Amino acid sequence: MAPSPAPTRFASYAVPADQKSSDLAAPPMLRGRRTEEPRSEDQLLEHYRVERELADRLRDAPKEERRKLYSQVYDELLRRVPHHPMLRPRRDVAALDKRQRKVDQALAFLQRFLSKDRVLMEIGAGDCAMAIRACAQTRRVYAVEVSEQITRALEPPVNFQLVLTDGYTLPLADGVANVAFSDQLMEHLHPEDAEDQLHEIHRCLAPGGVYVCVTPNRLYGPRDISEYFDEVATGLHLREYSAGEVRAIFLKAGFSRVRFYAGAKRWFIPCPYPLVALAERALDALPYKLRKRLADNGPARAFLGVRVAAFK
Repeated sequence: MAPSPAPTRFASYAVPADQKSSDLAAPPMLRGRRTEEPRSEDQLLEHYRVERELADRLRDAPKEERRKLYSQVYDELLRRVPHHPMLRPRRDVAALDKRQRKVDQALAFLQRFLSKDRVLMEIGAGDCAMAIRACAQTRRVYAVEVSEQITRALEPPVNFQLVLTDGYTLPLADGVANVAFSDQLMEHLHPEDAEDQLHEIHRCLAPGGVYVCVTPNRLYGPRDISEYFDEVATGLHLREYSAGEVRAIFLKAGFSRVRFYAGAKRWFIPCPYPLVALAERALDALPYKLRKRLADNGPARAFLGVRVAAFK
C-alpha cells in the first residue's frame, strides 16, 4: 500500500489545504532538477517516496514516541537510499570538495563567536567535519547527533566529544557551552520538538552565550527532496520557517535578542530585522511560482537565508 500524503490537521505547521502535496499512489511530477544534482529522475523519485513515508511517520507519532523515532528514521533513510547526498562524500571526490567548502564557509561565519577559552556545542553535527575542525579554535567541542550511522568512522581530537541525542533533549549540563551552533537542523524537527530543543539549547548555554542558527527560509523553499515535487516541504523538513517566525520562537524560548546576518561564502554582515521583515511580507503575498522565481536565486537567498545569532 502506498504511504498516505502528509497530514494536514496540525494547524500551526501543516501543508496548506490549497497546496497539498503529490498523491504518492501515482508518480508525482518532477518540477525540475538543479544543475548540480547528479542523480537520475528515478533515484530522486525513490528518495522522495522513502523520505515522505518516514516524514509522515514522524508527523503522525505522539511526542514520546518521537524521542525514539528521530534516530531510527535517519538511520533507515540512509539504509534505504544508498545514493543519498549525505553518503556521497565518502566516495565522491567532487562531493567531498563541496562538503569541504561548506565547512570552510560555516567556520568563516562562526569564528567571530569562537576563541580558545570557549566551549562550542554543535547540534545536528552530521559527519562532524565542522565540529572537528572547530576543535583547533576552541577549548572543547560537543557534537550532538541523533544518528550513529553518520558518525561511525570518526577519529576525533582529544577535546572533541560526540553526544547522542533523542532529537531534542540535550544530555549536557546547564551552562556547559558558550556557543551553540546548528546548520540546516531546525527545519528537520517536529515544530513542538523545535521549541523544546530551543529551551534545551538556552539551558545549556552559559550566561551571555550565543546560539548561532542557520536554516532555510520557507519563502524560497522547499529545500528538502520535496523541492522537486511539491510547493511546500513535505519530506524530512517537517517545517520550514521565515525569519520572522524564527525570531518570534527564539524570543519566546528566553533569548534576549536576535541578530540577523546576510551574506554568502565567507562574507556576512549584520542585517536590520525590519528590512528582512519588509521583504518577507512582500514575498509572502505573492503566488508560489512568482515568489519562487524571485526568492530562489543566489542573491535573494544570501539576503533571506535565516542566519541568526540569538543571545542569552
